[in-house]
Amino acid sequence: MPQPTAGDVHVNRLLGNISTAFIQKQSAFIAAEAFPVVPVDNKSDRYPAYSKEDWMRDEAQERAPGTESSGGSYEIDTSPNFLCRKYSIHKDIDDDTRANQDKPLDADRDGTLFVSQKMLLKRERIWASTYMTNVWGSNLTGVSGTPGAGEFKQWDNSTATILKNVEDWKELVASITGYEPNVLICAPDVLATLKVSPEVKDTIKYTQKGVVTENLLAELFGVEKFLVPRGVVNTAAKGKAGAFQRIVSKKILLCYAPEKPSLLTPSAGYIFSWKGYFGADRFGSRIKKFRMENVESDRIEGEMAFDCKQVAADLGVYGASVIA
Repeated sequence: MPQPTAGDVHVNRLLGNISTAFIQKQSAFIAAEAFPVVPVDNKSDRYPAYSKEDWMRDEAQERAPGTESSGGSYEIDTSPNFLCRKYSIHKDIDDDTRANQDKPLDADRDGTLFVSQKMLLKRERIWASTYMTNVWGSNLTGVSGTPGAGEFKQWDNSTATILKNVEDWKELVASITGYEPNVLICAPDVLATLKVSPEVKDTIKYTQKGVVTENLLAELFGVEKFLVPRGVVNTAAKGKAGAFQRIVSKKILLCYAPEKPSLLTPSAGYIFSWKGYFGADRFGSRIKKFRMENVESDRIEGEMAFDCKQVAADLGVYGASVIA
C-alpha cells in the first residue's frame, strides 16, 4: 500500500492567528493631537482675528488729577473663514464573499478597518500639506555648509547646534508674540538623528536611563508635546508597483498651540470639524453600514468633514531639510 503524501495528511488552509495585513497604528497619525479641534455647527463660517499690534502696544499714560484716562482700542478682523470639506470612501461587502469566507477572514471587520485607515491617511496628508510647509512666520532651511540668512546647520552635521537652534527659535516666537512655543513636530528621520546625536546624548547621559526617548526630548527642548508623524503613504496607482514614503520627512515645526480652543488665546493653527450631521464625532467623522440591495452587498462607508487652518503664522517656526 502506498504511503500517504503530504497533501493527503494536510490541506493548506488559512491560519487563524496571523495575517499580513499592513494596518498602520492610529498613533502613527498625529493630526488630531497637534492643534486644537474646534467642532462647529455650520459647514462654513467666519471667525474673529484680533490685532496683535493693538494688544501689545504700550498706551497707558500717567493720569493727572481731574483729567480723563487715556483711551485705546483694538481692531477685529472678521474676514478669516473656514470651509469643512467632506471626504469619504466606502468598501462593499457582497453576500457571496461573506458566505464563502474562511476563518480568520472577516469581511465586515476588515472592511471597517480598511475604511478607517483610508480616512486617517487622508486627514494626515491634508494636515501635513497645510502645516508642514513654507507658510510660517519663520521658514528656515538646513544646510551642510555655513548657514546664511534663513538657514541653519543640518542636525546630522557634526558641528550642528541643535539645542541652541531650538532655544533661539523659541525666543524668536516669544519675542514677537508673547507666547513661547510648546509643540515640536519632528519627522521620523529627524527623530532618528536626534537619538544618535552626540550633543543630545551628552546632555541626557545623567538622566535616569540615559536613553533618548520622545518624552525625554520633550523635556530637553522644553515643550509640552513632542509629536512624530509616522504615517506612510503609497503614491502609486492601483495595479502599479508600490511607491511608499513617509508623509513627513526631514522637517520640523516648532509652534504654540493651546490644549483647548479659546476666544482670547492664540494658536498657530486650528482644525475646524463639522459636527452638523448625524453621528459625527469631534473630528466630524463617522462610519456607517447600510444595505445596497441592487448589488447584493452591505456598504461600509466612512466620511469626515474638516478644515485645517493656519490662524497665526507668527506662532510657528518651520524647518526644511533638517537633515541631509
